[in-house]
Amino acid sequence: MAQSGPTNIVKYRKFRGINIGIFVFLFILIELIVAISGYVNNKHISPYEVRKGSLYTNSLYTGIAVRNEEIVTATDSGYVNYYVREGQHIAVGDLVYTVDETGRLSDTAADTTEENHMTDADLARIRTDISGFSSTFKEDYFSEVYSFKNAINSKAVELSNYDVLSSISDISDINSSLVHYKYSSAYGVISYMYDGYEDKTLDTITAADFDQSEYTYTQLAANELVSNGDTVYKLCTNEDWMIVIQTDPETAALLMEMEYVEVRFTRNQYTSWASVSEHIDAEGNYFIGLSFTNSMITFAEDRFINIELLLDNSSGLKIPNSAIATKDFYIVPKEFITIGSSGKQGVMRETTDDEGNKTVEFIETSIYSETETDYYLDNIELRNGDLIYKPDSDETYIIRLTDSLQGVYNINKGYAEFKEVKILYSNDDYSIVKPNTVYGLNEYDYIVLDSTTVLDGETLYE
Repeated sequence: MAQSGPTNIVKYRKFRGINIGIFVFLFILIELIVAISGYVNNKHISPYEVRKGSLYTNSLYTGIAVRNEEIVTATDSGYVNYYVREGQHIAVGDLVYTVDETGRLSDTAADTTEENHMTDADLARIRTDISGFSSTFKEDYFSEVYSFKNAINSKAVELSNYDVLSSISDISDINSSLVHYKYSSAYGVISYMYDGYEDKTLDTITAADFDQSEYTYTQLAANELVSNGDTVYKLCTNEDWMIVIQTDPETAALLMEMEYVEVRFTRNQYTSWASVSEHIDAEGNYFIGLSFTNSMITFAEDRFINIELLLDNSSGLKIPNSAIATKDFYIVPKEFITIGSSGKQGVMRETTDDEGNKTVEFIETSIYSETETDYYLDNIELRNGDLIYKPDSDETYIIRLTDSLQGVYNINKGYAEFKEVKILYSNDDYSIVKPNTVYGLNEYDYIVLDSTTVLDGETLYE
């Protein structure tokens, strides 16, 4: 079938409706861009809640025992025999030793020791000592076996010597006039070892004294020949004694701040409190003296003593080191601080108006710390060279002296407020600061985690 003629077909464009999804997507994208831009450009303040804590910084040291020690020398020549065992208390007038010019008493003492003339009570004392040593012995301190051996030998010699002494009148070939009896002239704890450290004090100890590889001592023994002037024994005359340790400046500052520290003796795990003193020598070495009023007799035979400082028992407020900042303050004598009509503290400062007239105005200031004589005042309202007046007086003071304080930025009130901190101890990440100080922090305060992210007085939130 043929077509009658050409036809014009016109296609009309279909109407597309508005796609609401595109607008929503664009709106969200714009909001996201604005939020990211605002986050990037704005400061990021991270708060930190202050809580109590500790750094668990127990420290092991080998210290030097410092005691009141008197060297006693012989006044006669001959063979010495002892009648008091190592580490025993003696009183004034107690028989300590004899000097036998003939040597026969020494031979008799040796024979008596071999025969083991000991009573059941004597043997019980020795068994008790051995049992006590065994219960506390540790392989890490094997050298103590030798000290214990000397103590047991000393006790055995003491007992046998008493046997000989009691029967000296029955020994026909010994002239008793040639045996010299030596009695103690002072009260104390006896020792038969001397090492040249007897006159050492906290102020005279040096770093070289801690080198045990160079340490030497002399152990005195019974039945030895002595001459007039030779050392025969040593007497520790005071229960008060000290252990000196060498440490770093930071630990020394911590211990001096604590004033008292708990010490554990590693040999027997006994603990005791010690008062702290300090000495810094000409070479800048720090020495800490730990003073005790007990336990001297337990360690009377030891010069080097292993101890542990229980520093973790001293806790405080734990803060990150990143929160600590340093700020400068003006130092103003306390007598120049007054109270204004508002009841706030401040100073009376001299000012000059545009016409050159001088007047005195009250300037409110904040106090951030104090000493016995001065206050630390903020440097925001005051200026270097300001002239201030003493209340009810014509006396003036020119503000010039400054000093810096360590502190953190407290944000409890919505703005960064500097608070002084007194650091007790620090490690690489945290510091322990003294709690509840007048111008410092309290537990549960909020501070800025990173002190470099804020300015003093900056408002953080309304």
